[in-house]
Amino acid sequence: MPFGAHETMEVHEILSEKKCMIEHFSMYERQCQDPTLREMLHRHIQTATQSYNQLVSYTHDYHTAQTKMMPMHTAHTYDIKYGLHNPAPSAPQTDMTKMNDQSIASAMLLAHKNSAKNHMAAALECADPNVRQMLVNGSVMCTHEAYETFNYMNHRGMYQVPTMSDHTAKTMLHHYQPMAQGMTGSMEATGQAAYGTGQNGIQDAPKM
Repeated sequence: MPFGAHETMEVHEILSEKKCMIEHFSMYERQCQDPTLREMLHRHIQTATQSYNQLVSYTHDYHTAQTKMMPMHTAHTYDIKYGLHNPAPSAPQTDMTKMNDQSIASAMLLAHKNSAKNHMAAALECADPNVRQMLVNGSVMCTHEAYETFNYMNHRGMYQVPTMSDHTAKTMLHHYQPMAQGMTGSMEATGQAAYGTGQNGIQDAPKM
């Protein structure tokens, strides 16, 4: 088998996760009430299925690698609404016989965010360049679909974005200043002068 033990286990975890996502999203699609959410679920199931089949096919014959990025749907985007506006109290519901649209959207968002992180973490452990690229592509796709889900939720008041005062935000971020051009070269020269160069161009260790 051309795969290493580590990447074999990583691919196994990703395929297991993607299989679970497809099954759950299919159930959500049958239960959701909002046509916009249902259409989004349908597209996300299709992209997850395509990604799953590509990875399965390659692990079966090692030849049919589809490493090109799948086209991403450009969903309608809304202006992001910032700030907390009397968010409703929330607690786990254990007596639900059917999920409401907010619970479905929340589950979608968490699934995509976790899948994006898991795909990228798995890609970093893969030696096979085709598997690596397919996992990177999967991470990018999940990132895109997570943002689409967030955008839907934010527009409908399901996901409110906390803010801090402009003064606090600027104080934190304006602490960092642009680096002057050519500074990197100067730093390298300073380092070489400090350590010196020994025989064969190898830098001497600093003297204690």
